[in-house]
Amino acid sequence: MLKKLLSGDIFIAVYILAAFVMLIIPLNDTILDILLAFDMSLSFTIMFSCMLSKEVLDMAYYPTILLFTTIFRIALNVSSTRLILVQGEAGNVINTFGGFVGGGNLVVGAIIFLILILVQFMVINKGSERVAEVTARFTLDAMPGKQMAIDADLNTGAIDDAEAARRRQKIQDESSFFGNMDGAVKYVKGDATAGLVITAINIIGGIITGMIGQGLEIGEALNKYAILTIGDGLVSQIPSLLISLSTGILVTKGAKEAEFGAEILGELFSLPKVMLIVGSAMIGLGLLTPLNPLLFGIIGGLFLFMGYMLNRRLNKEQVETEVSAEETEAEEIRQPENVNSLLSVDPIELEFGYGIIPLADVNQGGDLLDRVVMIRRQIALELGTVVPIIRLRDNIQLNPNQYIIKIKGIQVSEGEILFDHYMAMNPGFVKEEITGIPTFEPSFHLPAIWITEGQRERAETLGYTVVDPPSIIATHLTEIIRHHIDELLSRQDVQNLVNNLKETNPSVVEELVPKLLGLGEVQKVLQQLLREGVSIRDLLSIFETLADYATTTRDTDILTEYVRQALKRAISSRYFQANETNSVVTLDPKMEQEIMGAVKQTEQGSYLNMNPERTKQLMDALGIEIKKLENLGRTPIVITSPIVRCYFKKLTEDYYRDLIVISYNEVEPNVELQSVGMVTI
Repeated sequence: MLKKLLSGDIFIAVYILAAFVMLIIPLNDTILDILLAFDMSLSFTIMFSCMLSKEVLDMAYYPTILLFTTIFRIALNVSSTRLILVQGEAGNVINTFGGFVGGGNLVVGAIIFLILILVQFMVINKGSERVAEVTARFTLDAMPGKQMAIDADLNTGAIDDAEAARRRQKIQDESSFFGNMDGAVKYVKGDATAGLVITAINIIGGIITGMIGQGLEIGEALNKYAILTIGDGLVSQIPSLLISLSTGILVTKGAKEAEFGAEILGELFSLPKVMLIVGSAMIGLGLLTPLNPLLFGIIGGLFLFMGYMLNRRLNKEQVETEVSAEETEAEEIRQPENVNSLLSVDPIELEFGYGIIPLADVNQGGDLLDRVVMIRRQIALELGTVVPIIRLRDNIQLNPNQYIIKIKGIQVSEGEILFDHYMAMNPGFVKEEITGIPTFEPSFHLPAIWITEGQRERAETLGYTVVDPPSIIATHLTEIIRHHIDELLSRQDVQNLVNNLKETNPSVVEELVPKLLGLGEVQKVLQQLLREGVSIRDLLSIFETLADYATTTRDTDILTEYVRQALKRAISSRYFQANETNSVVTLDPKMEQEIMGAVKQTEQGSYLNMNPERTKQLMDALGIEIKKLENLGRTPIVITSPIVRCYFKKLTEDYYRDLIVISYNEVEPNVELQSVGMVTI
C-alpha cells in the first residue's frame, strides 16, 4: 500500500492539487518557506537534468513539466502576495531575498529584480522560443528523408525490422517533442510576464494597504512592502530563470548521444593552436595597453600552458595510434584468417556495374531503393509471404550498365540497361516503327528497342509501352523473386508465420503444429503452393484444412491438393472470368490413368516413374494444344482430375515451367469452361 501511495502518479496528483489548494487556502509563513525551498530545489533538478541528459528524448515529458511548474509557481506567488498584504510578513525565505540579495536597499533590490526579468524575458525566453519554432519546422520537414534512409538501411540489410521500427518511433517522438516544445516555451514567456505584473500589483497594493490599513506614511509603506515584494519577486523569478535556462539548454542541445559538458569543453578546448593564439593575445594586451599586465599575463600564461600540454597529448596519441595500427595489422597477418563472415549467403542479391550506381544513390535522385521496398510490399500482398532482405551491391567486375541477380549466392539472371535511354516495346498493334537500338526486355525476353528522352513522347503517342531503367530492373527482380519464392521460404519464415497466426487463432496452431505435422512438413506444403503462384496469405484456411486431413495422411503432395481445393475461390478468381467463357485444354482420361499407373509409393512419399519416350510424346501433344490457346490470345491452362493434377504438373515443369494446371475441384461452380482441345497420344 505504501509503495502505491509513493508512486509517480500519486506524487504528480498531489503536486497539482497543492497548487490549486494554495490558490484558495491561506498559508502560514513556515509552510510557505517549505514550498518555496521545494520549488527552488525542483528548478535546480530540472536544469541539471536537462544539462546531463544525453539526448532531448530523455526529457520527452519536458513540455508537461513546464506546464506543471508554471501552475505551481503562480500558486506560490498568489499565496505569498496574500501573506504580504494581510500580515505584512512573508517568512524567512522572502525576507532574506528582499534584504540580503538587495543589500537592504530598495533601489538595488529593484534593479536586480528588473535585470533578472530582462535577461529572462528578452534574452533566454526569446531565443528559446525562436530555436524551438525553427527546430520544430525543420524536424517535420526532415521526417520523409529520415524515413527513406531507414527504408534504405533496412533493404540493404544494415538494420533489422526491430531496429527500423525503433528508429521510426524515435523520429515520431522527436517530431512530437519539438512540436510540443514550440508551444510549451510560451508557458515560460508567460510566466516571466506574469511575475512582472504581479510584482507591480504587489507594490501598489502594499502601499495602499500600509497607508489605509496600518496608517503608515507613503515612504514607510513603500519601504516595507516594496522590499517584501522585491524579495517575493526574486524568490519566484530565480526558479523561473532556472526553468528558462533549462528550456534553452534542451532546445539547443545537439543530436549526439554524449555527455553535455564533455562535448562543450571538447569543442572549446580541443585545438592547441586556438589556445596558443588566445594566450599570446592576452599577454599582448597586458604588455601593450594600460590593462593590468600581471592579471592578463597570468591568464595568457595559463592558455599557453594549456596549448602546450594539449599539443603534447595529441602528438602522443597520434604515435600510439600509429603503433597500435601497425601492431593490429601485424597481428592479423600472423593469425589464421577468420572465415566465419564468409560463410553466410544472402538470399537475394542485386549486383550492378558502376554505371547503374546513380539509380541506387538517393543523393543523386535514384529511387531504386524505394522500388525494392515496393517489391517486398507487393509480394507480401500478392503471395502472403515476406521476401528476405534484398542486398544491393555495386560490382566493378561487371560491365558499367550490367546487373545480375543472385539467389542464395548463385546467379540466376542478368540484364543490361542504357542509363540515359528508355526501353520501348511494341504491344503488337503498333504499325509505325521508330528508330532505336534493338534489344530484349530482360523479364519476359520480349523484343524491344532503346530510345532517347526526345523520342519518348512520340513513342508513347504511337502506342509503344515505354519504361525507364529503374522500372526495368524492378520488374525483372520481381519476376525472379516470384519464380524462386518457394526456395526463399525458410523454416524460420514459416515459424514467423505460425507465430503471427497464433496471436489471433491459437487453437488451430496448437492443434496442427507439432501434434499433427512438423514445421518442415508445413513448409513443404507452403512451398508447393508458392511454386505454382498460389497465395498463402489466407493462412488460417490453409492451417484448418491441414488440420482436417493430417489425421489421415502426412503425404505433403496430397495435403497440398486438399489445401488448393479449399482455396478454390482464390484460384478461380485469379485465372478465370466469372461472366465469360474461359478456354482451356483438358487431359485425356486414358492418359490420366496411365500417369496414375506410373506413380510409385515409398516411405518418403510418391514419385512418377513414367517411360521417357511416352513422356516425350505426351509433352509434344501438350505443346500443340498450348499453341492453340496462344493463337486465341488465351493463357495456357490445363484442366485435370484432382487425383492426377500434382503428378501431371511435376511432369510438365521441365518442359513448360509456367504452365497452369488446375483440377476440376479447384474451379468455382459459376465459372464457365470451354475445352478447345484434349492432350492425348
